[in-house]
Order: sequence, then structure tokens, then C-alpha cells
Amino acid sequence: MLPSEKLAIAAHLHVLLRRKTGRVTDTEWLAANAEYATEIVRFARARAKEDGHADLAEWADKLAATMVTTAPVAAPQARAPAAFSLFRSAAATPSPIHPPIATKQPVAPATDAAIGFPRYVNGIR
Repeated sequence: MLPSEKLAIAAHLHVLLRRKTGRVTDTEWLAANAEYATEIVRFARARAKEDGHADLAEWADKLAATMVTTAPVAAPQARAPAAFSLFRSAAATPSPIHPPIATKQPVAPATDAAIGFPRYVNGIR
């Protein structure tokens, strides 16, 4: 099951619990943490039985089913360096970058002779 589907079920159960029991849950944590989800499913089933909310029990069962079928996702395997070198050739390697050599001396900013500090060219803004 996709994480987005699990989050959608958790969000739907959250809305039902909020409307029917006044219970506020953390939707993202509900989809991510199996221990928290188990406790919320237990609470939802108990309240559905007490108050006669069939839809609350239905969505609690859906969330419980997502916890059972969730398997850990395997980590992606690292690619071999040879796979990247297939498209590179020895002639295509770039030469090392050297800093540019300045041919002119930097120009000093214009100063106001009366004040003695640089003045703005076009104003502040």
C-alpha cells in the first residue's frame, strides 16, 4: 500500500473521530507509527461499539488492515561506478579550472573631494 493511501485512511479516520467522539489525532503519526495506530484503532472500535457508529468501525478496520500489510521498504541498491563511466570518455574530461588573470588594475570609486567618501551613482534605491 502506498504511503499516500495509508495517510488518506488515517485522515478519514481522524475526521470521523473528531466529529463523532471529539477525539483529535495526529494524522501523520497515525500513518507512520504502528503502536499509535493500534491504540487509535482500539479506541475507534470501542467507541463504534458503544455509540453504534458502523462507519467508524469500518474505517478503523481499514487502518488496521494497512498496518498488517505494510512491509518495510527495501533500501535502493547502490549503483556500480562502472555504470556511470559508460557515458564518459577520456577525451571528454574537462581540464582543471584556473583563476582568471587580471590584465587591468581595479578602478577606485569616485569620491566627493569636499566630503571625502564615495558617493552614490544612482541614489540609494
